[in-house]
Amino acid sequence: MCGNTMSAPLLAMVPCAWKAATVVIFLHGLGDTGHGWAEGFAGITSSHTKCISLHAPIMPVTLNINMAMPSWFDNIGLSPDSQEDESGIKQAAENVKVLIDQEVMSGSPNRIILEGFPQGGVLFLYTAVTIQQKLVGVTALSCWLPLWASFPKGPVSGANRDISILQCHRDCDTLIPLIFGSLTMQNLNTLLNLASVTFKAYECMRHSSCQQKKWMLNISEVC
Repeated sequence: MCGNTMSAPLLAMVPCAWKAATVVIFLHGLGDTGHGWAEGFAGITSSHTKCISLHAPIMPVTLNINMAMPSWFDNIGLSPDSQEDESGIKQAAENVKVLIDQEVMSGSPNRIILEGFPQGGVLFLYTAVTIQQKLVGVTALSCWLPLWASFPKGPVSGANRDISILQCHRDCDTLIPLIFGSLTMQNLNTLLNLASVTFKAYECMRHSSCQQKKWMLNISEVC
């Protein structure tokens, strides 16, 4: 078990191979930690892949009556028109960019994949379309693109204009309904190359992870 630490609020906990060809960074959802997801990665990834599963900082969450829990940013509501924690999302994205820069400077190749489960996917989608570092792809699990109004009304011009994005969503999810995924796919298609975004709906699934196709580890589909 390998580990490294970066500036708050991120703590990396990693089953890894240091001489890896690909680096996968994973962010969990609201109220979770990176431990269980890291164990899943350890059982499936190869010696050519370094996996970094991160822990969110503890903070009060408006959506959960201000209870303190692991969270990448404040969740204020769960509807397409809910107010968003703009400053928190942007700061968390900057912290992710610092980690990516550290991986590149430490000798990791320019093959970095971001994978996130609901709140983690939200943060990674925002990071992918705002970062200047070239990425291989993003796997976004039951989430949405935040701060949509802040983006230009047309294609982005950054390093990841042609990034591969795999969106996976559960069709019976009552917490983050399928419409979130559908709207996000439409929004991403206005910002990116139309061939870049793949959308998959998983039938009869509620708000849980999926063993059927190991969607949390669909690394080959974004490479």
